[in-house]
Amino acid sequence: MATPGSNGDGVAAPERIEQAAQLFASVQQALDDADAQETLKTLSERAQRAQQLADAAVLALQPELDQFDARLAQLGPAEEAGEDAAIIQLRQRLERERGRIDAEIKRGKLLAEDARQLGESIEKRRARQFGQQLGRKVASPLSPALWQQFATHLPDDLARLRSLYRQARTGLLGAVERHGWGIPLAGLAVALLLVLPLRLWLRRLGRRYAASPHAPAGRLRRTGLAVWLLLVGTLLPGVAAMVLVGGLHAVDAIPPRLEAVAGVFILASFVAAFIAAVASSQLLPRRPSWRLLDIDDPAAARLQQFAWGAALLTWASLLLRDINRAARTSDVVTVMLDGLIALTWVALIMGVLTTLAGLHRRRAVAAARIERQEGASGKPPGRAPRSGWLVLARLGGYLTVLAALVASLLGYLNLALFIAQQMLWVTAVVLATTLLLKFADDLALWLLAPHSTFGRLLRLSTGMPAARLEQGGVLLSAALRVLLVLAGISALVAPFGNASALYGGMETLLSGVTVGGHLLRPSTVFWALVVLLLGLAVMRVVQRWLVDTWLPKTGLDAGARNSISTVAYYLGIVLAVLWSLATLGIGFEKLALLASALSVGIGFGLQAITQNFVSGLILLAERPVKIGDWVKIGDLEGDIRRISVRSTEIQVGDRSTLIVPNSELITKTIRNMTTADALGRIQLQFSVPLGTDVAMLRGLLLDIYAANPTVLEQPAPSVFIDSISGGLVAINSFAYVPTSRNVYGTRSELLFELLQQVAAHDIRLVTPTEIRVLHDPQDA
Repeated sequence: MATPGSNGDGVAAPERIEQAAQLFASVQQALDDADAQETLKTLSERAQRAQQLADAAVLALQPELDQFDARLAQLGPAEEAGEDAAIIQLRQRLERERGRIDAEIKRGKLLAEDARQLGESIEKRRARQFGQQLGRKVASPLSPALWQQFATHLPDDLARLRSLYRQARTGLLGAVERHGWGIPLAGLAVALLLVLPLRLWLRRLGRRYAASPHAPAGRLRRTGLAVWLLLVGTLLPGVAAMVLVGGLHAVDAIPPRLEAVAGVFILASFVAAFIAAVASSQLLPRRPSWRLLDIDDPAAARLQQFAWGAALLTWASLLLRDINRAARTSDVVTVMLDGLIALTWVALIMGVLTTLAGLHRRRAVAAARIERQEGASGKPPGRAPRSGWLVLARLGGYLTVLAALVASLLGYLNLALFIAQQMLWVTAVVLATTLLLKFADDLALWLLAPHSTFGRLLRLSTGMPAARLEQGGVLLSAALRVLLVLAGISALVAPFGNASALYGGMETLLSGVTVGGHLLRPSTVFWALVVLLLGLAVMRVVQRWLVDTWLPKTGLDAGARNSISTVAYYLGIVLAVLWSLATLGIGFEKLALLASALSVGIGFGLQAITQNFVSGLILLAERPVKIGDWVKIGDLEGDIRRISVRSTEIQVGDRSTLIVPNSELITKTIRNMTTADALGRIQLQFSVPLGTDVAMLRGLLLDIYAANPTVLEQPAPSVFIDSISGGLVAINSFAYVPTSRNVYGTRSELLFELLQQVAAHDIRLVTPTEIRVLHDPQDA
């Protein structure tokens, strides 16, 4: 059960503040004697921890302060006379408790601010020392003075190294005498088992699975295998180092002065294994078809050798520098060691550049040969392969070599070593991040692909369309990419300082952000999104039940059913949004303020949208037009297919869709030709000569109407003489069909039949004579 004023872990907020105060005081006390980078890093992390404790305590106490304020507000202001004594005592007690909590909150905020400022000052001090270390200048390696100093201090430094060796040997032999060789040898055996047989077997197992039919199709086979090789190649050597050191720790075989060396041994093993695994997982010299990097076999084999050399040099340099620090050798030996390592790095990078230059030449020769062949055959020249990464890699390598050599010759050996090491580290991190980005993209798209096993299961269980599932895969890929890019940036900046300081802002964000006086935590936002999605899902289920199950059994027409389902749809959206906002802690009074603030914007910028929305509600409620009606708007006419709260969709005669804003249907004149089951009327007009038997013609027309199954008997068809003039009798007749949609087709059938009948009865149809008077230009 959580203690009052706690965050749920049982630790009260005042205790957190006290812990933060003690931790802050210890950092201040230890800061005066701290000079080493590692010590300052530890103190910076402790200061940041003090700030986190204080912020957590303030966050836990704030709800209690709000509760006391609410209770005091309910009691109201103190009356001068006539107030009950119990109310007075209760108010005084609440004010005392509120004052105590308010004092704790103020103390916590002040302590958090002090811890933040202390951490920033420590980081500035670390950065200053780091800059001073990189800018430290010694005699040039070409200067005899440096070698003379090295020769002078060499005997004493060798003695210190021998003393450190004797301590290590004495500690190991003493531990063996007390505990025997069993545990150290067992740790060594397990470490060798992890590095050699198990690592090789897991690599072979991954390659076998990637080549099997059970592996996913596409590029995911290659990226998945590369990630597997990266994990196996990085973790197993590092874990082996941990097991080996753990076996020595178990028998107390490591002297105190070598504790830091043992930790660096584990770290160096992980880093070196990571560098080697990044190269081997993407180069694959013996398997070009699985290679992710666009290079040929000779370059892959050479680069693999250089990668192993870089991993070995990284492991040796980290370990030797820490052994040198533990032996407390002279500064000149440290400088000479850094210079030797820096020059070795320069030689290694130059070898890599030579390999890349050879790759570039081979590509240029191949491109020229292909261009000659295509020119001889008359084909248009193909597109040359892109090698932008190759140009950037060579340019970066040349700049690194130049900067390291110049820094070494000028005596800035620490700077030269730092430049060379950072070049390697940036290359390894960029390659690993690129690989993981490809793998995340392939995995997300394969996992949520419509044809995959998981995708089919998801579609069958939720009814999600294939396009929506693919969109989810793209969004998942984007989220994974963002996380991987942040992790890559963190890995790149980690060697420059305290990595925990980089995540300080992220931890502050995770603890909550105050927006408009309301604290929003990521967990609250997450649950609000879950509630919103759940509410929308429930709304869709209810709407589907209405459309498919209940509404068809009510006897309502299609327009009424559409109105009910549409209103239910938007009402469900509103309820889901309100439920989600309530989960965020945003009350209805804040929504009212937001609505009043948006009213001005709605009045000016969203007037048309609001008008269409209100018109849509009127259409759904009054239903002057409904789904299935045949309407005429201006010169266009068609069937109403869908009515939403913003627009109405009308399918016209050419099967295209006319989208009309709802305000047009409310404010303008519309002809609804199917309201109240309106019939369709057919009109036939023609003229015959004056001597025609009109009685026979009238019977002929009525027989044509009666023979057509679409023409209604009631109202009965009718035939009229419209006029007699100019030797012509004008006939006008009418017939009715069930709906206006049948008018055009039925009228065409009646005209076909009329032409056949009048031809069979030798009745001539005539049109008024058109007389045109033409003047001869010669008569003018």
